[in-house]
Amino acid sequence: MLEEIKNKKAFICDMDGVIYHGNILLEGVLEFIEWLQKENKKYLFLTNSSERSPRELQQKLARLGLNVDESHFYTSAIATAKFLASQQPGCTVYAIGEAGLINALYQHGITMNDVNPDYVVVGETRTYSYEKLEKAVQLVFHGAKLIGTNPDLTGPSEQGIVPATKALLSPIELTTRRDAYYVGKPNPLMMRHAVKLLGESVESTAIVGDRMDTDIVAGMESEIDTILVLSGVTTLDGMKKFAYQPKYVFKNVGEIVK
Repeated sequence: MLEEIKNKKAFICDMDGVIYHGNILLEGVLEFIEWLQKENKKYLFLTNSSERSPRELQQKLARLGLNVDESHFYTSAIATAKFLASQQPGCTVYAIGEAGLINALYQHGITMNDVNPDYVVVGETRTYSYEKLEKAVQLVFHGAKLIGTNPDLTGPSEQGIVPATKALLSPIELTTRRDAYYVGKPNPLMMRHAVKLLGESVESTAIVGDRMDTDIVAGMESEIDTILVLSGVTTLDGMKKFAYQPKYVFKNVGEIVK
């Protein structure tokens, strides 16, 4: 089993719950990254989080003792900006989110508009407020289309489980009776972006994640071999509740390269 994994040419890795919890590096990560680099594997950190830019993620890992170039990061914010730019080049948005989302939108030629935007876009944020919620609802009622960077209800942190994008977006959906379109995992769109960036076939690629409802289902639906690690939000008992199962299960990423 381990040999089959080690023969893969490329790895798509989630970050929260796989590489770190908040500002805590998880067990086995250093060994895993050193193995990827030593064996010249292609790898991409694919995160549903839209808060940070690739450079900020690179700097965060550097603070945790990992030397990874920013070209190895791909976020749901970038995937969302790429999607909007392909749908409606030069569109405008009202965004509820952090710098990683705002920067990605600007880099794809999308500008901010709180009067009559084409889209209302929501990502993770710690500055969520009733005022922003009210504004978003009114803009959707006036014709703006609703976009979520990812469909995660919760996310891990060093304090425990915290609300994520869908939890923040749900009041807008419920009030307007409009369903948002979610770009991040498990949307196959983001997986296709990742495989294309890596330049490898799905057969030679594996995805490593801690969530059954995003990472594992995304890999399965994209026909990529799936590796579940139990260092994040999923337990062995929790895994069994799903109708689909990962191909491999490990305690943490360090066990992959033992």
